[in-house]
Amino acid sequence: MEIHVLLGFMLCSTHATSATTHSLKYFFTGVTAGTDLPEFTAVSLVDDEPLEYYDSNMKSVISRTEWLEKSVEQQYWDERTQRAHDVQQFFKAYIEKLMELFNQTQGVHVLQRMSGCEWDDETGITDVFNHYGYDGEDFLVFDMKNTRWISPSPQGVSTAHIWNNNPAHLDKSILTQECIEWLKKYVSYGRSTLERTVAPEVSLLQKDPSSPVVCHVTGFFPRGVMVTWQKKGEDHYDDVEWGETVPNEDGTFQTTSRLTVKDWQTEDYTCVVQHKSLEEGIVKRVIEREIRRNQDIETRGPSMGVIIGCVVGVLLFLAVVGVVVWKKRGAGYGETNTSDTGTVNSATGYVNSDTGSVNSDTGSVNSDEPLVRA
Repeated sequence: MEIHVLLGFMLCSTHATSATTHSLKYFFTGVTAGTDLPEFTAVSLVDDEPLEYYDSNMKSVISRTEWLEKSVEQQYWDERTQRAHDVQQFFKAYIEKLMELFNQTQGVHVLQRMSGCEWDDETGITDVFNHYGYDGEDFLVFDMKNTRWISPSPQGVSTAHIWNNNPAHLDKSILTQECIEWLKKYVSYGRSTLERTVAPEVSLLQKDPSSPVVCHVTGFFPRGVMVTWQKKGEDHYDDVEWGETVPNEDGTFQTTSRLTVKDWQTEDYTCVVQHKSLEEGIVKRVIEREIRRNQDIETRGPSMGVIIGCVVGVLLFLAVVGVVVWKKRGAGYGETNTSDTGTVNSATGYVNSDTGSVNSDTGSVNSDEPLVRA
């Protein structure tokens, strides 16, 4: 089984996103016993900044940001912790059921959920999402437009059918209303942090003269950034590879883009970086004196090896956090979810432990109770 670790907490490109768009995302991961990872983790993020964290080893929800600690009372953390305990039990029970559905008797298996919402505070436009996955593959995705669950997996069809006939599992208000309300609260609590701007540092890197030229952009905030290449002043998209945007330890972000052409020494290439913090874009011309190689690099990574090590560090950090994503398939993601311990809150992923049960024949959830509110 191939496990895909989420770089920067979300798969994305280096293209810019709206500076006024805020997001609230919830990631839940259950892993079968026998690994070095916690068997269950829950992570929430606002604008791709860590907000809350829980795992089955620590057994309590903790804040990942100072401004949230100052804005809520202890009751908030008690409620979050109780809900995390509930969904942890659900994940453990349902992984066992999924192993039966997939005729699996051993091995490492992963159940995942990603849900949340986005809000543009200038236009008021909102968007929501709710996906489930199992062992790196799509399992269930909620079609918000048509208000129905879809499963690309034969094992998930019965669950999708039952959920589509249960109003509790079709209640979009938890995402379209309550998730948005929480997002607005979080933005108001942490506005000075979430809406700060930090300008990027841009370097041209190269392992050796025959290697691709890398435009390394680091230290910027917010996350949205656009990195493009030009040839003789015209946009150039051929022979270009974009990297993921990943977090630095100080809360800023970094990304890379590689120019794989061989004629960079004879043609006029430039790397252009645009970011909210910049009145004008940063332009780096691809010429010998602008390029840093291993022995020359003195920025955040003193060598290409350190830069690679930084990315590896992010991977290790995320592995510890337990945030694992399944492969992108078509237009969306999938995730597996139903409930041996209760119905799931579509906005938070938390479970009401007093309602619902797993159908032992279909592996789907039977529940007549409404979804738990955030």
